[in-house]
Amino acid sequence: MEVIDLSGKLTLGQGDSELLKTVERLLQDGAQGILINLDQVPYMDSAGIGVLVTCCKRAVERGARVKLLNPRKRVFDLLHLVKLDTIFEVFHEEPQAIASFAAGEGL
Repeated sequence: MEVIDLSGKLTLGQGDSELLKTVERLLQDGAQGILINLDQVPYMDSAGIGVLVTCCKRAVERGARVKLLNPRKRVFDLLHLVKLDTIFEVFHEEPQAIASFAAGEGL
């Protein structure tokens, strides 16, 4: 299980391609669980949403899981608006999120 700590906006040209590259590298290295910490992400646009969906899709294709940690209210509201909170497990406590991977919860 790997944790990716993001900071700054997750928008077109600001972190979106870097996140995808990081997830791809972790998956190629055999990671089965990836926790994306959004605590320091104040804003996300459609490109940010798209990259999260792409990360999830690529992980599922390799039998891995991607979960989200600590989205700020503005980001969580956006995730909820576009119904990504039904696709991703979203956690507000890191120990709970990590334990969910060990317990084999969710996909």
